[in-house]
Order: sequence, then structure tokens, then C-alpha cells
Amino acid sequence: MITIDRIAETDIDALASLLEELSGDPTDRRIMRDELLAVMADPAYILLGARAGEILAGTAMGIVCRDLVGECRPFLVVENVIVSNEHRGKGVGKALMAALEREAEGRRCLYINIVSGMHRSGAHRFYESVGYPPDAARGFRKFLSGGSS
Repeated sequence: MITIDRIAETDIDALASLLEELSGDPTDRRIMRDELLAVMADPAYILLGARAGEILAGTAMGIVCRDLVGECRPFLVVENVIVSNEHRGKGVGKALMAALEREAEGRRCLYINIVSGMHRSGAHRFYESVGYPPDAARGFRKFLSGGSS
């Protein structure tokens, strides 16, 4: 059984491992702890964990952004969606995305933006399977000096 709840500070090691699996880059847990505490304290951030028993099987982060267009309804940006290899194909990602969508609806968000690297075809199929059409928008990303790929 999968449960979805907020990530806690005690999840830092499991969360770092998941995000390392996503990015392929090592995580500096000392810096991550400070950032995690800031994210947890900021109501614009929604940082969820999917648990299979006591194991953190996946995570997803949503950021509620204000908007000045039309009715000035906010929108949600989704980042850092990852389900561990051993838990893929078991509904974990769908449960995480459904929980983020409920949060977005509860905050009156007009839409959800997801940007996924061009090489992540499996992720693209997943997002399409949970209702995100591939031709709804086109995303762009530019890394700044000091940033990573």
C-alpha cells in the first residue's frame, strides 16, 4: 500500500538518494538540509513523499506561482518527480501526481506546468498517461553560470 504525505526533515537521506537517482549527481546533504528546511517553511512549496510502508518510494515537488493574467489565478510548477526503480509501475507516480493536482485545485491553480528533459522519454510517456498532452506547451530551459546540467 502506498501512502502520500509531506516530506519531513528525517527523510533527508532517503530523499537525497531518490534525487541522486533522478539527476545522477551527488547531493551535498549539509546544503540540502538547509534548503529542505526553507522549502518546508515556505507555504508556496508542496514537497510530497510516497511511502511503501516505511520506505520512501518516490517524491514530487510543486511550487505555487502567483500570476497577474486574467483572473490572476496561480499556477503550479512541478519539479523533481522521481519514483525509485524498484517501485516503478506500481502506481506510485500516479498517486504523487494526483496528490499534487488535489493541492493545486485546493489552491485555485489554473494549470500545472511540467518541464521534462528531452531525453526522458519514459517520463514523457508517464506524464501523457496521467493526462498531460505532449503538445499543450513547449518548454525551454537555460542553465546559468554556476548551474549544472
